Amino acid sequence: MKTAASIAGAIDTLIDKFGMVAAWTSFALVLVMAANVLLRYMFSTGSVWAQELEWHLLVPISLLGMSYALRHGEHVRVDILFSKYQERTKIQLEIVTALLSFIVCVIVIRLSIPYVMQSWNYSEGSANPGGIPYRYLLKAIIPFGFFLFALQSLADAIKWWLKLKELKAPQ
Repeated sequence: MKTAASIAGAIDTLIDKFGMVAAWTSFALVLVMAANVLLRYMFSTGSVWAQELEWHLLVPISLLGMSYALRHGEHVRVDILFSKYQERTKIQLEIVTALLSFIVCVIVIRLSIPYVMQSWNYSEGSANPGGIPYRYLLKAIIPFGFFLFALQSLADAIKWWLKLKELKAPQ
């Protein structure tokens, strides 16, 4: 049981590090957007590259941040129903939810890899002149982000399973 807890703890630590990457990427997005607004309204100019950078920064924020949100319990749950359940039922639901999330992540990863590989093989870039040329790198974050989410789902399943074991253990 200590091994399972240490695995879950290591995953949590890893997810926290990627959560910080997402947070700093959010800060970078604010700076880019502010610069774009400043250029557009004060200097009547703009940059296709900088505008594309805005939505390119949203991808790592979303795909790295979703596992961080799950780790810290900031995900969506119907608390009105959940709060009425007994403790054992809540834990069992958390385990089932974590395992279902893991399965969905595996499916998304499996389906996204050919999509990413096609983009990678063509060295896909922006269709706009002056746009960002390395779109395939951005698409590669899709399976990676869902891999992190799968890891966090696994860590959550482990933690809830350990909590269920504690609950069943004689006092």
